[in-house]
Amino acid sequence: MTSPAIHEPGRIVAVTSQEELRRLVGDVSELVLRKDIGRLDEHARAFVGASPFVLLATSAPDGTCDVSPRGEEPGGVLVLDDHTLVIPDRPGNRRMDSLRNIVGNPNVGLLFMVPGTEETLRVNGHARVVSQAPYMERLGVKGKVPTLAISVEVRECFFHCSKAFRRSSLWRPERWPDRDALPTLGQIMKEQLNLDVPAGAIDDNLSIDARDNLY
Repeated sequence: MTSPAIHEPGRIVAVTSQEELRRLVGDVSELVLRKDIGRLDEHARAFVGASPFVLLATSAPDGTCDVSPRGEEPGGVLVLDDHTLVIPDRPGNRRMDSLRNIVGNPNVGLLFMVPGTEETLRVNGHARVVSQAPYMERLGVKGKVPTLAISVEVRECFFHCSKAFRRSSLWRPERWPDRDALPTLGQIMKEQLNLDVPAGAIDDNLSIDARDNLY
């Protein structure tokens, strides 16, 4: 069933210039401007080493964007030096949205998260898709070396404050929604793609794939 569109009455005013943005938001402090250190220092390295989850933002040459979640055991993202980190590309759905974007436009943004920690680490830079490198063996898990990896040349690096996590209560289980109140991915796929397969069977296949094809 398609939900009806909601049209709110009233005039909508769009902000169309950076000058107007600054006027509405206010001035930025010198400390906030200075927090971008442009490299992976010992604090950034420790955070990356503790992080099992990073969001990878990319954009195609035509400007269309994508954000992809990447999950690893802590330490799975390699920090080679102050300006280089490497993210293994594990088996997925083979759409390759992120990889195709990087080949066409190397600019990427990363957001590293550590469970229970409300601060995040933001890293921006230039990426390339790598198929051969001396470090590929180090990215292997359970004897399986990834076919590809994403090497990122760090241009910006800074920690982000806790406000988003405090507003969302993301790490507070007592605030999490009831999972049974939401449809399973199998139910969603069955309805969205009009599949002639029971939702339970789709969920079972997804569970088997997630168990057997992590690496």
